[in-house]
Amino acid sequence: MAHVRPLATVESALRASDAGVPDRENAAAHGVAVKTIRRWRREYQRRGRPRGQTHLAPPCPRCEDGPLDEPAYAELLGWYLGDGHISLGRRGVHALHVYDDARYVADIARIQELMRAVKPGGRPHTRQVPGAVVVTVSWKHWPCLFPQHGPGRKHERPIVLEAWQREIVAAHPGPFLRGLFHSDGSRVRNWATRTVAGTTKRYDYPRWQFSNRSEDIHGLCTWALDLAGIPWRRSGRWTTSVSRRDAVAALDRLIGPKS
Repeated sequence: MAHVRPLATVESALRASDAGVPDRENAAAHGVAVKTIRRWRREYQRRGRPRGQTHLAPPCPRCEDGPLDEPAYAELLGWYLGDGHISLGRRGVHALHVYDDARYVADIARIQELMRAVKPGGRPHTRQVPGAVVVTVSWKHWPCLFPQHGPGRKHERPIVLEAWQREIVAAHPGPFLRGLFHSDGSRVRNWATRTVAGTTKRYDYPRWQFSNRSEDIHGLCTWALDLAGIPWRRSGRWTTSVSRRDAVAALDRLIGPKS
């Protein structure tokens, strides 16, 4: 589809839209109609249609030998397994959606960075849902990169990494764990009491917990923890915990706080 306006104008308007500029102000600043701004957002942000020449769309790392930022992919894979899914849109273009708690502003920004790293030139956009923010970016090649995509919920079907995915996670377990724990994990403070010399004392200690209903995804989490040398234990049917003080400190250094 040919552009009536210069590509630089389209890019500038979309950057303004990403920054939260209202459509009417954006249109006035760029000398276009409000409906044009809305069409650009619909076509390029929501549907993922490439701007300019279609040959400028990034090649797929799997079926077109395109480059892949492996640490970013490992982390995005963790986010996808935790709180992500893929949907099919028009013209065979898929959309990757990742949900995160609306309180974690830095993590939401991080998800967008990861999407742009894995799909160079991609323009993730966000939308609010009750209690959460959904980050979405479109690309017809998402099923190539996430072959775990399929009908039904993840905990109701097998989730198995392909050999090339396992190689990436084995090389980058930290980013993978960051994606898992920042999506479906939490850092909590537990407490216990102990009687010392006749006096009952209370002790508080931190713990990381990963909660997911898929046994396969738990297996991937504990495999990555083993790769990183971090002790863990299953503390419930759906929960994997990292509780030892030195292990919690090591995981803190590896994945950082949720924020």
